[in-house]
Amino acid sequence: MIKKAEFVISNTDYRLCPKENLPEYAFIGRSNVGKSSLINALVNNKKLAKTSSTPGKTQLINHFIINDQWFLVDLPGYGYAKTSKTQRALFHEMISNYLLNRSSLVALFVLIDSRHKLQNIDNEFMIFLAESQIPFVIVFTKTDKLGKNILKKNTDNFRKEMLKSWEEIPKIFLTSSETKEGVIEITKYITKLNLNLK
Repeated sequence: MIKKAEFVISNTDYRLCPKENLPEYAFIGRSNVGKSSLINALVNNKKLAKTSSTPGKTQLINHFIINDQWFLVDLPGYGYAKTSKTQRALFHEMISNYLLNRSSLVALFVLIDSRHKLQNIDNEFMIFLAESQIPFVIVFTKTDKLGKNILKKNTDNFRKEMLKSWEEIPKIFLTSSETKEGVIEITKYITKLNLNLK
C-alpha cells in the first residue's frame, strides 16, 4: 500500500541521482503511452507526475520517494518523433546511462499501449534490456479503451509476435489509470521484490 509519495529530485545525469541506498523501480515507455497517469494512479495523487496532452512532457530522470522505503523513477519517453535528432540522442544517452549504471534499480516497468501491436521501437528497446541484463516487466496501459475480447486478442498477438524472437516473455501487467486496474497488482509486486531484497 502506498501511503506517502514525495518528489525528491530531477536530473539529466545518473551520477547526480540520490544515493543508492534504497531500491528503485523505474517506469518508461514510448511518448503518450500514459506513463504519468499510471504513476499518479499508483500513488493515488493526480498531481505527482506531470501529465500532458502533449507527448514528450517528461524530459528528466525524476525520483519520487515512496513510503520512505523505495524510489519510483519516472524516465523520459523514448521514440517521440517531434523532438530533434540531437534531443533524441541526448534522451537515449541519459536513459541508457541511468539503466546501465544504476545498481539500485531492481526492476524496470516498460509501458506498452494495449491498443497497438508490437512496435519495432518497443521490441528493440526490450532486446537492449535483455542483452544488458536489466530486469524488466511489461505493463499494458489504457486497457479501459478496449473491450475484453479485443484486449485479449491484442495481448495474445503481442505475445505471439514476441515469441518469434524471445524464448520467454517477461511478467505482464494489464493496467488502466482510469479504472485503476492493475494498480494493486503492481504495488504488491514491488512490495514482494522489496521483501526479497531483505
